[in-house]
Amino acid sequence: MNNMREAKVLLITGAARRIGAAIATLFHGRGYDVIIHFNESERQAIALGNALNAQRTDSALCLQADLCAVSQVRALAAAALAWRGGIDVLINNASRFYPGAIGGVDEAAWDDLLGSNLKGGFFLAQDLAPSLRERQGCIINLTDIHADGGRKDYPVYSIAKAGVKMMTKALARELAPQVRVNGISPGAILWPEDEQSEKELSDAQRAVIRDIALQRMGSCEEIAATAWYLAELAPYSTGQTIRVDGGRTQGDASISHTHEQGALDA
Repeated sequence: MNNMREAKVLLITGAARRIGAAIATLFHGRGYDVIIHFNESERQAIALGNALNAQRTDSALCLQADLCAVSQVRALAAAALAWRGGIDVLINNASRFYPGAIGGVDEAAWDDLLGSNLKGGFFLAQDLAPSLRERQGCIINLTDIHADGGRKDYPVYSIAKAGVKMMTKALARELAPQVRVNGISPGAILWPEDEQSEKELSDAQRAVIRDIALQRMGSCEEIAATAWYLAELAPYSTGQTIRVDGGRTQGDASISHTHEQGALDA
């Protein structure tokens, strides 16, 4: 452990792929040392860590944990703190995402979706709070536009993400004034992985884009840029959740088409 390093330290959950990897890459490129958390995506996490370390020696670390298990969350926090002696920014990005219509939800799915989306992030923030306070750091939580209006056939996921939005407000109160806590609510950023190989958009995908004022999908890099803004350029913002949805909702929680997938890296 080297406590004399000047680089700030970011811990981001679910950082092996997709939005998480884009955020890790941007922060690393702007001077942060990065802790890449993963659960099942070990191969992708190690590949990303190797790529970042090739750019700057010993600037990235990969750590595995199941965020549904508090014991593993606490071990993750301890290992993250031990690496550089503290954390400047925590980004709770990890998420599981799958349907479960009323009548078909079992306790395992409830525990999995609430654990991965909400419980893990809360306990990680709790364990890292002393370090974040000491360093005047910040927390950024990834939620979802469906936290406001709900997504049909995804009630537990929607409940979990609504919890993340409230966690943002609650932690902003609890950890002020030393720690800022904000959220990002992505809209249509990525199609589900089983649809990304399709050469032409489906009717449902075209319907999603028609609902977006800017008439296009967002990108992982645009979410990463918003995270950078909240971490480095918004010193007077806390308890806020920024929608990055191309004007799709414009303050209206009702969403007629719900086919896309947002910040979903487990």
